[in-house]
Amino acid sequence: MTDVVNPSLNRKMPTSGIAEEAALLGTMPSDSMDDIELKNIKLQFPHARSMSREDSNAQEEVVETERGNVVVAVQGNRSKPAIVTYHDLGLNYISNFQAFFNYIDMRALIENFCIYHVNAPGQEEGAHTLPEDYIYPSMDELADQLNHVVLHFNLKHFIGFGVGVGANILCRYTLNHPEMVSALCLINCVSTQPGWIEWGYQKLNTRHLRSKGMTEGVLDYLMWHHFGRNTEDRSRDLVQVYKSYFERNVNPTNLALFIDSYVKRTDLNIHRDPDPTKKNAATLKVPVINITGASSPHVDDTVTFNGRLDPTNSSWMKISDCGMVLEEQPGKVSEAFRLFLQGEGYVAPLSPVKMALFRKQSLEKLFKGRLKTSGQCLQGIMNIIENPISAVLC
Repeated sequence: MTDVVNPSLNRKMPTSGIAEEAALLGTMPSDSMDDIELKNIKLQFPHARSMSREDSNAQEEVVETERGNVVVAVQGNRSKPAIVTYHDLGLNYISNFQAFFNYIDMRALIENFCIYHVNAPGQEEGAHTLPEDYIYPSMDELADQLNHVVLHFNLKHFIGFGVGVGANILCRYTLNHPEMVSALCLINCVSTQPGWIEWGYQKLNTRHLRSKGMTEGVLDYLMWHHFGRNTEDRSRDLVQVYKSYFERNVNPTNLALFIDSYVKRTDLNIHRDPDPTKKNAATLKVPVINITGASSPHVDDTVTFNGRLDPTNSSWMKISDCGMVLEEQPGKVSEAFRLFLQGEGYVAPLSPVKMALFRKQSLEKLFKGRLKTSGQCLQGIMNIIENPISAVLC
């Protein structure tokens, strides 16, 4: 058989390519490819990144505390080990954790756990404006509210998963109740009190939020807080989604109170003992994985925090090409979290084959569900669907 040569590349096609081309040509019309019309093909664009209760499979419950009610969303089987999450500024459990815990690799992991998403007072989705005479809890009081959550759900102990402000709150709770926390996964955790620059910016932000609402200056600060600099180099869709979210979905008065509480935070007053053989240093006693993004403005804060932890039970991780790690690099964070839990004996090791099988089964369920709801499988229509996860998160 004569070798087939591609004139544009001026090189020979492999033998396997010849066989494949022959098989394809045998099933196609003899007309030129330009005359072939593709029929019954419908292109679907991915759904926009959603931040709504309708897309959440969690059940919300109101927990009464001494300083107001707290909304907690429960996701999973309550008889399984608990993971308690706490969100960052301007976010809640939906906007901070929903996409990450729905990420396909995290689904395989959280089948072994029950997730309890804690919302700070007035920060939940669709929250009403807090009364004018309401005194917002301090950071220590927000940590104390977790006692009511633990008692309400009868938790014996839990794994903490916090971002930004939520990470600081979980640290405060752990320092006061080390017996209740098994491990901590903390993202962009700040362990020091605010400096003058941060204090000035945040005071200006709270003033604008109370008097003018979500101004351009506050919006720019929130975007910097979560993504860092050079947002124009990031996923345009993701950046636009969060800009729109901050403008439309955040209650400015409630956020001002939350920011004011954060800017009044005290130092955690933890330190690493110079002698590694001593275990009596005033630091976190539980295993900690300390994560940040290379583009995050909080990298130096996490380095400082890491220097105050016990090196025998803590690790620091900086993830490249991202600032908002849960949204931009969910695969790397989920892998790190899985290995961290395996090291603590919570999860049986999952081989790459098992992970691939779980991904395949999850995608098949998703695909069948979409076909069933759309009814297009009965019409003989092929759907070409762009992957919304890769489009947003890569």
